[in-house]
Amino acid sequence: MSTFKIGGVHPQDNKQFSAHQAIVDCPLPPKAIIPLIQHIGAPAQPVVEKGDKVRVGQLIAKAGGFVSANIHSPFSGTVAKIDTTVDAWGTRLPAIFIDVEGDLWLDEIDKSNNIVREGILEPKEIIDRISAAGIVGLGGACFPTHVKLMPPPGKKAEVLIVNGVECEPYLTCDHQLMLQHGEEILIGIQLLMRALNIKRAIIGIEKNKPDAIAHMQKLASRVLGVSVMPLDLKYPQGGEKQLIDACIGRQVPSGALPIEVGAVVDNVATVYAVYEAVLKRKPLISRVMTITGKHLAKPGNYRVRFGTPLADVVAMAGGIPEHTGKIIGGGPMMGRAMNSIDMPANKRISGLLFLDEDESRRIEPENCIRCAKCVSACPMGLEPYLLSRMAELQQWDGMEDHNIMDCIECGCCMFTCPSHRPLLDYIRMGKAKVGGIIRARNAK
Repeated sequence: MSTFKIGGVHPQDNKQFSAHQAIVDCPLPPKAIIPLIQHIGAPAQPVVEKGDKVRVGQLIAKAGGFVSANIHSPFSGTVAKIDTTVDAWGTRLPAIFIDVEGDLWLDEIDKSNNIVREGILEPKEIIDRISAAGIVGLGGACFPTHVKLMPPPGKKAEVLIVNGVECEPYLTCDHQLMLQHGEEILIGIQLLMRALNIKRAIIGIEKNKPDAIAHMQKLASRVLGVSVMPLDLKYPQGGEKQLIDACIGRQVPSGALPIEVGAVVDNVATVYAVYEAVLKRKPLISRVMTITGKHLAKPGNYRVRFGTPLADVVAMAGGIPEHTGKIIGGGPMMGRAMNSIDMPANKRISGLLFLDEDESRRIEPENCIRCAKCVSACPMGLEPYLLSRMAELQQWDGMEDHNIMDCIECGCCMFTCPSHRPLLDYIRMGKAKVGGIIRARNAK
């Protein structure tokens, strides 16, 4: 059986609403807000000022450290101001505000649809172009990609694992990206293999995407060292540690990174962005998002430039359905309920899910019955019932001792709990607190 060994659940995938919808480009807005925190790590620092004219692809904020990422203008126009904005969860972020005045690109960017074949580039040149383009992981974590390509001393990559799983229910943007841009993804894989100096790559795709599997297998058959692995359906197979287990049978130790077992994992959308950055000189200024829901008028997959108001994208999908009870940023398992769609699209958001009032209503929690279903479902081998209770009691030291930082926040525990307890809510709260304690301790 091709899947990971520990835990996991089988939620209904609900992908039929948008799975066969081709990617549609979202029109340019009159005004855009570009957040300076769209990645894990330090915020990017502005390199433009109020009144500056900018073009599409121009650097407007430089990475604020090694673990950070450059940010480029997705639009041409005038910098209106540098201020703060509030995201959909109430967090205030620094941002650059742009009055959009057309679509004038930097001359060096190839914005055509012509496919560029791999050139003879040295590994350092590939990594430098990826870093300059602000590429981050588009599977959700938004970890700067160039950092992954520079393993620490004593560590060596042996295999590149490409994540085409898209196990999160409802979301289909990666599925469509493979169907429409599979050839570019294969070229991106070859670039990453050269950057890592490895000879083997595996594309993992779940079996509910037979058309994507067939298409990518046909393309991969022409490339030495690249194979496609069809995977049985199980959530959260898209988690990098679960995908490594499923593809090469290796378990990443607690607290360790994939490079510990010789693996580097990149999402298919990230690989496509690498192709565009390295061979077309196009920085990361847009992504494909799934806008979906059972009652949405036009669910689909939309290519959106960062800074575009999410409300504009929702309008393309037919607007907010009547009786919407909750809007989720991402999918139903790992996504979070949003306060508003009056915020800009960014590198982090892979989709918007509209749930009606019945779907979004939580069942009143009951007492834990010690059934241990959450333990069996946890793909990281943790004890969610215990971690949740420790968070309620603010027992931070105990949570750290029980490996809370290994939690990938997949939601399997809540999904399987017969008492409908808000396990993930408490664990997220505890993980944030313990993470802060660890960072403060390490800074001393």
